Amino acid sequence: MPIAVSVETLFLSTALAGSDMASIHKTLGIVLAGGQGTRLHALTHQRCKPAVPFNGKHRLVDFVLSNLLNSGLTSVHLLVQYQAQSLVEHVRQAWSSAPYLPPHFVNLVPPAPTSEHGYLGTSDAVWQNIRLIEEAAPDHVAVFGADHVYRMDLRQMLDAHVRNRADVTVATVPVPCEHCSGFGIVETDAQLRITDFREKPQQTRGMASRPTHALASMGNYLFSTEVLLRELRRGAEAGETDFGTHLLPRLVKGHRLLAYDFAENQVPGTHAFEEPAYWRDVGTIDAYFEAHLDTLGVQPRFRMTNPQWPIYGSQDASESAQIEAGLIRRSVVGSGCVVDGARLDHATLRRAVHLQPGAELDHCIVMDRCVIGAGASLRRVIVDQDNHVPPGERIGHDEAYDRMRFHVSPSGVVVVPRGHFRRPA
Repeated sequence: MPIAVSVETLFLSTALAGSDMASIHKTLGIVLAGGQGTRLHALTHQRCKPAVPFNGKHRLVDFVLSNLLNSGLTSVHLLVQYQAQSLVEHVRQAWSSAPYLPPHFVNLVPPAPTSEHGYLGTSDAVWQNIRLIEEAAPDHVAVFGADHVYRMDLRQMLDAHVRNRADVTVATVPVPCEHCSGFGIVETDAQLRITDFREKPQQTRGMASRPTHALASMGNYLFSTEVLLRELRRGAEAGETDFGTHLLPRLVKGHRLLAYDFAENQVPGTHAFEEPAYWRDVGTIDAYFEAHLDTLGVQPRFRMTNPQWPIYGSQDASESAQIEAGLIRRSVVGSGCVVDGARLDHATLRRAVHLQPGAELDHCIVMDRCVIGAGASLRRVIVDQDNHVPPGERIGHDEAYDRMRFHVSPSGVVVVPRGHFRRPA
C-alpha cells in the first residue's frame, strides 16, 4: 500500500506569485525512483540510485522533489523499487512537515505485492499505478526521473506544453554526439516538434545549429492525461514497458510531441557566475564525482544554496562542525564533523566525519560517520558511509594497488565501499 508523507512548503506564497495556478494545480507529479544505478554500482550496492548521497546533506532524489515542490505541485507519487529502504527512510525523515505548514504530500508507491516481477520499466511502473492518475483526474501528468542534479521550474515547461497544444512535452538538453549512447536522442523541426525519438543510439547526427551535439531527453516528460491513459493501455496490450524505448518512439508518428528547451528555463536566484541551465546525469562514478566539484567554491558552477529556489534536504539535528586546526581549501564541511589538524583541498565531508591529525584529503568525498585516521592520505577518493580508514593509509596514489582492493573509475576515482574499513575494537 502507498505510504503518505507530508513535506514543507514555506516558500509557497512567494514561489507561486504570477504563476498559472489553475494549470499547476491540475497537474499530477509521478517521480520514477526505482532505478538500480548499475553504473554507480560501487555506491548502489545497498541503496537505489535516487538515495545516493550528494553534497553535505542531500540525496539525489531531493533535486526533483524540490523542483516540483518549488513549482507549486501539491501531489507527487514517488515510485520506488530496487533497494528502497534507505530512500524510504530519507523521504520520511527529510520530507515531513511541521503541523503549521500548508500540506504537500509525497506518496511512496512500491510495486504491488501481487506483481510477480515488480516494475519492468518506466512506462510499466506508471501503468501498474494507473488508478492513481484516474482517481486524481488531473489535466496533465508530469513524469520525472529522480537521479539528476539541476534546478527547473515546471510551470514554464507546462506553459510551453499548453501553448503549443502538445500531447507530450519532453525536456531536452544538448549533449556531445559521442555521449549519445547514454541518452534518449530526439530530432525536431524548426518549431521544436519532435520528428524522431531513439533510445540510446550508438550513433547520431548532430543538430543543424550545433553539429557536434545532439538533443537529448532529460527523462522529464509532461503528458496530457487523456493521451497518457490511452497510450499506457495500448502499450500494456502490446507488451511495452519503457517510455524511451517503446512508448515515445511510437507516439512520434501520430501525436504532437514537443521538445522543451531546458536552456530557456529561468530559475530565480541563479547567479551570473553559475553555468546556465546546469543539468547533470550523475549515472557514472566520474560524473557523480565531477558534479560534486561543480558545487565547490565561492562562485561554483552550481550553487547549492539558493534561498529563492532551495534544494531541500535532511532535517539535521547534529551539532555544528568543529575545526580544531588544519588547512581547508574550497571544501564543504558538514554538521557534526571534526577537523583536527588535517588538510582538505576540494573535499566534501558529509555528517559526523572525523579527520584525525595529519590526515590529507585531496579532491575527495567522504560520507557520513567516517573516520580518516591520523596521517592517512587520500587523493580522488569517494569514501562511502561508516568507514574507519586506518592511520597512515594511502588511497589514490597507486592505481594498480587500488584496483586490487577497490572499484576504480575510468578516470581514476577510487570508491571505498560502505563499511569496508571496520571500526577498531
